[in-house]
Amino acid sequence: MGVDLSQRLVPDGLWELAEPLLPVFSPRRQGGGSAPLDDRAVFTAVVYVLTSGCAWRHLPPSFGVSPATAHRRFAAWTRAGVWPRLHRAVLDRLGALGELDWTSAIIDGASVRAKKGAR
Repeated sequence: MGVDLSQRLVPDGLWELAEPLLPVFSPRRQGGGSAPLDDRAVFTAVVYVLTSGCAWRHLPPSFGVSPATAHRRFAAWTRAGVWPRLHRAVLDRLGALGELDWTSAIIDGASVRAKKGAR
């Protein structure tokens, strides 16, 4: 995968926020399997799938990560709560830099429950 694409998907600033949030990879106790991959490469592959909308099975081989590994790590990171914590870290960083404008907000009905009969 080209360095240019990797940097666009996961710039250094985003990686600085994400890396400490990722659980430590632990090899299988019974041995076997493949060697652990670089977390940034896997994270970049996951970001590519999530932002491009492609199916996991269509992850380009140029990422150096198998679709199964990318999906397995995505699922593990989801169970570990990485995504909400990363979202909060990004908001905190932008807020500290004065780059957030809270004068308007959008509420998405998919994430905020609407009370039945509320006006």
